[in-house]
Amino acid sequence: MLRTISFCLIVTCLSSAARAQAPADTAKPAAPAPPALSITGSADVYYRYNFNKQVNSPTSFTMSHNQAKLGMASVKLEHKTAKVDMVADLGFGPRAKEFAYNDDGITQAIKQLYISYTINQYIKLTGGTWGTHVGYEVLDAYANRNYSMSYMFTNGPFSHTGLKADLTFGKHGFMIGVSNPTDFRSVPDTLHNHKNIIAQYSFAPNDNFKLYLNYVGGKNPVDAKINQYDLVATAKVSSMFSLGLNGTVNQSSYAADDYNHKSTWWGSALYLNLDPKPWFGLTLRGEYFSDKDHIKVGADNIFATTLSAQFKVDGFTFIPEFRMDNAKQEIFFKSDGITGTKSTGSFLIAAIYSF
Repeated sequence: MLRTISFCLIVTCLSSAARAQAPADTAKPAAPAPPALSITGSADVYYRYNFNKQVNSPTSFTMSHNQAKLGMASVKLEHKTAKVDMVADLGFGPRAKEFAYNDDGITQAIKQLYISYTINQYIKLTGGTWGTHVGYEVLDAYANRNYSMSYMFTNGPFSHTGLKADLTFGKHGFMIGVSNPTDFRSVPDTLHNHKNIIAQYSFAPNDNFKLYLNYVGGKNPVDAKINQYDLVATAKVSSMFSLGLNGTVNQSSYAADDYNHKSTWWGSALYLNLDPKPWFGLTLRGEYFSDKDHIKVGADNIFATTLSAQFKVDGFTFIPEFRMDNAKQEIFFKSDGITGTKSTGSFLIAAIYSF
């Protein structure tokens, strides 16, 4: 009997010791590692009708009238390791060609191509070419709520090529970098190869509010000094309503011998977003663009109002859109193509698929 009790005690002790030395049984399973290679893409097409029966489109990507047009087909490949991230983002079609207007041939298909190295949780270095940090709108149609673009997007930077450092400290983020002049992947030998400084400060106290202060400055290839200051703010007011704000100021100066020219253009836009259903949304964009020196649109100012609806199912988005543009001068044309007018309106429908 004594031997039986002793044996049971020994077994109990051994079992307890085994459980104490096997914490993996009670530990939480490790989070799955992210996929090493991810592939995403999108495609968009549109039809635009101008009520003046003319093109009358001073903004990017929709310069047509009464035609069905291709936008862009794109594919983005991203490969990640614990420290390194490589992105090759390619686009094909009129939208990609207009975006990379300083390039020729196959290089026009490169939207973004960069390599990032994460030093630690606070610092990441990136080298290559990437879409600009300036502004509210972006190149890819699926990432915008309006299909037609703003005047600020059209006249602001599209891309930067160089080296930048991103620093993140809780709610605050900082970016500083050196790049080629705006939108130049490489600068021709016949032009001066100046460099620009790019920078951003971001503040995100919670998921409902984000603020970005952006800067681009330096000399362009023809020796003009340029400084652009940009503000973007987004706020989610409720589950159905959100808004965005963008304001930008561009100052340039050029001096040669006895000639000294200075010019400024600026703009601001408010985006009101309503999403009553997961499959349906509305966006009203109101934009004011000032160009008193007539270096961008040829009018002292323009006020543009755009109303877009989004109908969504899976990765497909259908956008019907109305737009009105009103300028101080007669920069648009009536149906005869000769008579000037201060205003123009258009209707378009766009189909976008992304995966």
